[in-house]
Amino acid sequence: VQLQASGGGLVQAGGSLRLSCAVSGRTYAMGWFRQAPGKERQFVAAIRRNGGSTAYADSVKGRFTISRDNAKNTAYLQMNSLNAEDTAIYYCVARTTYDAILSALRYSSTYDTWGQGTLVTVSS
Repeated sequence: VQLQASGGGLVQAGGSLRLSCAVSGRTYAMGWFRQAPGKERQFVAAIRRNGGSTAYADSVKGRFTISRDNAKNTAYLQMNSLNAEDTAIYYCVARTTYDAILSALRYSSTYDTWGQGTLVTVSS
């Protein structure tokens, strides 16, 4: 399974971007992590295969929305009200074995496949 993230770019504070993650095979839980310069990687959002269960980091709750279209083998991250603190490389992740429980979605160890990352830069 391979993941291809896209949709990053430069946006002004208050603006929006939508990231996409195209998947080459079957996945179960999928998510997004990000890493800002000089900072540790952090969880952003995740979704189980059925799409009914999602998890968000407190810092993005209410601003970001994760979704997926299993027919298109694609996951999305809609990011609204962006601010400078959202500047980071965003990585798409996936679990390809079996679905994860909701409480495990925010841990990087839950996922066995990582994409190459897409850069999001928010100018203030």
